[in-house]
Amino acid sequence: MRTGNRNRTLGRLLTDLWRERRGAALIEFAFALPLLVMCVAAVIEFGMIVFVDSLLEGSVRQASRFGITGYAPAGISRVDQIRQTILSGTAGLVQPADLTITTLVYSNFANIGQPEPFVDANGNGVYDTGESFSDVNGNGKWDSDMGAAGAGGPGDVVVYTASVKWHLMTHLLDSVIGNPITLAASTTVRNEPWGTTP
Repeated sequence: MRTGNRNRTLGRLLTDLWRERRGAALIEFAFALPLLVMCVAAVIEFGMIVFVDSLLEGSVRQASRFGITGYAPAGISRVDQIRQTILSGTAGLVQPADLTITTLVYSNFANIGQPEPFVDANGNGVYDTGESFSDVNGNGKWDSDMGAAGAGGPGDVVVYTASVKWHLMTHLLDSVIGNPITLAASTTVRNEPWGTTP
């Protein structure tokens, strides 16, 4: 008799729990919370990535506008001023240690990304150690890109490239998109013919 009452009580308890809805919202929220947090983190991270990338592109364009003039302020080189312009343009979000800036100088637009000319002695189509070459950029070795480092002179073509190692803020997406990620911006300009008279 007591066993029957116990089963009936247990059955009633399970039925009551099944019909009870007061705690359902809390349990549903507990299941949805991790997904909600991940979505909010993704919006924040991707928003910051797009924002910093946009700032980087604008600052590289601004630096190239300064670079084409040939102007060098007192006490600072043109290359240092270009770096400072890019850092200032990123609104303090980019740390100097995470920023890499390269400026490659070419005589014309057709030479961008081209290798230094060489004599292909063995006819294999690639440069091999010992083959003679024209050291266009003056660094004493053959390069697959003939661009010379620097800000260039009057009339030179300069490719400005800035890359940033951007560290994610929340670390919730590290396994999905990696951390840090690299953002890059580039622009190509021809320097003004400063110092020449018509």
